[in-house]
Amino acid sequence: MALATRTGRPPSTTRTLWESTVGKKAVMAASGLIMLGYLVVHMMGNLKIFFGPEEFNAYGRWLRHMGEPFLHSHWGLWAARIVLLAAVVAHAVSAYQLSRRDIKARPVKYAHKRRRASYATRTMRWGGVILGLFIVWHLLDLTTLTVNERAWAGHPYENVLATFSTWYGNTVYITATAALGLHVRHGFWSAAQTIGAGSARRDRTLKTLANALALLLFAGFVSVPVAVMTGVVN
Repeated sequence: MALATRTGRPPSTTRTLWESTVGKKAVMAASGLIMLGYLVVHMMGNLKIFFGPEEFNAYGRWLRHMGEPFLHSHWGLWAARIVLLAAVVAHAVSAYQLSRRDIKARPVKYAHKRRRASYATRTMRWGGVILGLFIVWHLLDLTTLTVNERAWAGHPYENVLATFSTWYGNTVYITATAALGLHVRHGFWSAAQTIGAGSARRDRTLKTLANALALLLFAGFVSVPVAVMTGVVN
């Protein structure tokens, strides 16, 4: 029998699902897959920098005008941003609430500590915090150009070079990329379990895929600052 709300009516199915642990994990899985799809596309776009400033800057212009003439300038870009922002917020809120629920369910620490989880699992929460802070810095650096001292509006190639010509730009980016790899490695595996893709037969394949995907994203994203630092891209 459904519990009544303060208004005397039974809670909606959506609310019941959201308030359950299974529902929150499903939201985390769905929002995580949306962000994962974005990361793959974003990485592929970043790799265009190896084809020179003309192609990379043209890619930047296409992003601002994608969907034209059906959509007005920047509408397609803002639609993608809104979907991504919604996914980030849903992922962060559900992760925080699940974490608090886990702490309340186990208020007393175990007498004997045993490391049963992988390094990525144990650092999942801090990795999420690092990535959240990095997103803010990344937007201020290459979107609003607020913290990029040598930023040149409308010239993303030159702005990327300006960022990775500094020690702090490289340090922040590479650290965040390492955290991303660990987060994706465990997150992909957890999402697969949540949506029921895991099984005794498929577990090894899913783990291999999670490792390969994490390594691919790390290598793809980190290749840009490394290429700037070594002079391959200049």
